[in-house]
Amino acid sequence: MKDIFPENPFDTPKPSSLLERILQLATDKDSIVLDSFAGSGTTAHAVLKLNQQDGGNRKFILTEMEDYAEHITAERVKRVMQGYAGQPGTGGSFDYLTLGETVFTDNGEVNERASLPCLRQYIYYAETKQALPAAPAEEADNAAFLARHDDTAYYFHYAPDAVTTLNHDFLATMRTRAGQYIIYADNCLLPAEFLTQHGIIFKKIPRDISRF
Repeated sequence: MKDIFPENPFDTPKPSSLLERILQLATDKDSIVLDSFAGSGTTAHAVLKLNQQDGGNRKFILTEMEDYAEHITAERVKRVMQGYAGQPGTGGSFDYLTLGETVFTDNGEVNERASLPCLRQYIYYAETKQALPAAPAEEADNAAFLARHDDTAYYFHYAPDAVTTLNHDFLATMRTRAGQYIIYADNCLLPAEFLTQHGIIFKKIPRDISRF
């Protein structure tokens, strides 16, 4: 760490050689290594060095919630790849990503600070385990429409500052034809018999949103 960062921001970083030995024992050359508490980035350093030594193709995923993630953790990985203090670079590349607001608050409500596009992506993935596609022009629908998957049309009828309702007025705005409809809303005013008859499954916000 002193060679990478002269200012030595961490007093007791793990030695990368220790992590390299652990990875030698616990991984193969195509493993994906997850470090949920990345700290200074020692795990990534060890993965890169071990790949350099044995020609492996290991990948790493680091997560870090502290504010030094970009200027220490990610910067260390960059310097290891490029070379530092006379040490040759390992090569390779990585993406640095930041996460937005959580989907739920501590009391289980939908987090109103989370962006609507992120909530829509979350709902669709929770239902289908697929990424939310861009809706093609020929399937233009109301603002709540997510996508159609396996003959099911998905709708997320949500507004952070209002109560949404599944009723006949909302149904009149739907344009997508499907064998089944899954519709999220705050309330439903349609009788159960009507929902069953028309292949509609109502899911209440936030009660019926899956948690991961």
